[in-house]
Amino acid sequence: MTWSDQGQGQGQDSRDSIERLALPGVLTADQAAGTVAALAAAQRPNGAIPWFPGHHLDPWDHVEAAMALDAAGEHDRAEAAYRWLARHQNPDGSWYAGYQDGDPERPTDRGRESNFCAYPAVGIWHHYLATGDDAFLDRMWPQVCAAVEFVLALQQPGGQIGWKRESGGRAVTDALLTGSSSVQHALRCALAIAEHREEPQPDWELAAGALGHAIRRHPERFLDKSRYSMDWYYPVLAGALRGPRALARIEEGWARFVVPGLGVRCVLPNPWVTGGESAELALALWAVGESDRAVRILADIQHLRADDGLYWTGYEFENREVWPVERTTWTAGAMILAVAALGGDEATTAVFGGERLPDGLAPDCC
Repeated sequence: MTWSDQGQGQGQDSRDSIERLALPGVLTADQAAGTVAALAAAQRPNGAIPWFPGHHLDPWDHVEAAMALDAAGEHDRAEAAYRWLARHQNPDGSWYAGYQDGDPERPTDRGRESNFCAYPAVGIWHHYLATGDDAFLDRMWPQVCAAVEFVLALQQPGGQIGWKRESGGRAVTDALLTGSSSVQHALRCALAIAEHREEPQPDWELAAGALGHAIRRHPERFLDKSRYSMDWYYPVLAGALRGPRALARIEEGWARFVVPGLGVRCVLPNPWVTGGESAELALALWAVGESDRAVRILADIQHLRADDGLYWTGYEFENREVWPVERTTWTAGAMILAVAALGGDEATTAVFGGERLPDGLAPDCC
């Protein structure tokens, strides 16, 4: 199966991007093309990218899949995904946590999660870096501003970000380390957009600094979810930790979460490895210079690859069975972004490596 056989793509840029997604020992160019074609086939005509056809869409995973499309040169499809977000943003700057098959008239969860609402800033900056389209950035800027203001209204005095605002409007002030780490990454991307537009946002800078400090120095400010692998690697993936501290964190959790030859556990002590967490860990490993280990993790999860190019969400290794029986766009999206970073895709390396992102750091003095 070749890219041209799929009837997808956008000319030479797309073909070149697909070639860069080939990673020896992990993916061939044809396999990468198959995954991208399957992602594109899951996108709804209105631009929405649900978990899989007929299932729900959440804004975070929608953006993850859109970034993968950009990494593959499918810029029109990625822009359609961001236009979906722009059209369906709530008046308070948020998005609902779930929509049935990407239908804005059928929300499945009217809660508004801070992490979900922040993450479009990451994708929008990634799309701009991939395309250089200033007009797109101009159109999306009001959505970024509104979303950031919604999220920062949930920031607590200790810097951490409250989890969500419930459907009735009540703020949930408990904070999640994974979610807050992702929000800090999104704030840095939003600040990069503001800097590019020469529209300084000092309040965002202060908020990002306070949040980064809380992540690095005050674990007690977050709910204890330490049995989840995402709480282990996400401060590294999102850039709140770098250097020796990041490497020490990776080493501390390696034996607990990594199952050699199979991938990364989602949650302890369950005998369940998941493709999304494994690909994200690989991206975090790349970001701290551990590319060999990143490639090994990506190679290990190819047992989750399905014939259509998508990836099964997870595998229960004691029962030796795929579970759940679903192939999710966000799992494929994370896989594509990881191989894109390892292959040197400029937009992806800039966003996840931290190039051209304001530090968002505060002194770790207290």
